[in-house]
Amino acid sequence: MADSVPTACVLIIGNEILSGRTKDTNSGWLAERLTGLGVRLKEIRVIPDDSATIVSVVNEVRAKYSYVFTCGGIGPTHDDITAESIAKAFGVPWELNDAARAILRSNYKSDDELTPARLRMATIPHGAELIANPISKAPGFKIDNVYTMAGVPRIMQAMFEGVASGLKGGPVLLAHSVVGNVAEGRIGDALAAIQARYADLEIGSYPGQRPDGTFRNVVVVRGVDRIKLADAAGEIAAMIRSLGGIASDEPPA
Repeated sequence: MADSVPTACVLIIGNEILSGRTKDTNSGWLAERLTGLGVRLKEIRVIPDDSATIVSVVNEVRAKYSYVFTCGGIGPTHDDITAESIAKAFGVPWELNDAARAILRSNYKSDDELTPARLRMATIPHGAELIANPISKAPGFKIDNVYTMAGVPRIMQAMFEGVASGLKGGPVLLAHSVVGNVAEGRIGDALAAIQARYADLEIGSYPGQRPDGTFRNVVVVRGVDRIKLADAAGEIAAMIRSLGGIASDEPPA
């Protein structure tokens, strides 16, 4: 990887997400966890249950980033094609995994209950490592730098926690916020000048409303150096006040 700090991409896979029928919460949860581990999340993509698309996108992003996390499409029905598609992406067989079958079998009373549909959940790319699923048993899997997990949020979260300790992170990205009441159009030039002086920090401006309906603008400074964060935030607060505004500082915890 070109980046010295580990990077990641999250792929949300499912037609139900793209149709709006199911709301994606997995990407936001993963973004927070990865940030806390010192892994920079560079992309989040939502893609359909289409094998050619999955193969193409997985091959693209696994070459660009340290880690790829996929959510969705590893259940028992015909449209759960993520595992088979990832096998195609790596050019390996999609095959019944004995260890995964044994895990599934422990969840049922007899072999008769291991229907062909259920056995799809034990069919994974050749050479992949299983990711434990402490909730519903059916495992996810890891092949190279691609981690394939369930789409159900609580199952995905449990799977991720099982692999989190094995991820290599860098310095944790901190966020320092300055809350003001001056519009972006008035602070834009001065904010750009501050950003130029702090090139190794990320500075973003996010306007919105307070619960009482009054305007507010939150300027967020992100970086790994607490002293630089505080210096930049101090300059931003002073700039807002120089324009007649009110600014409050919210340093990182």
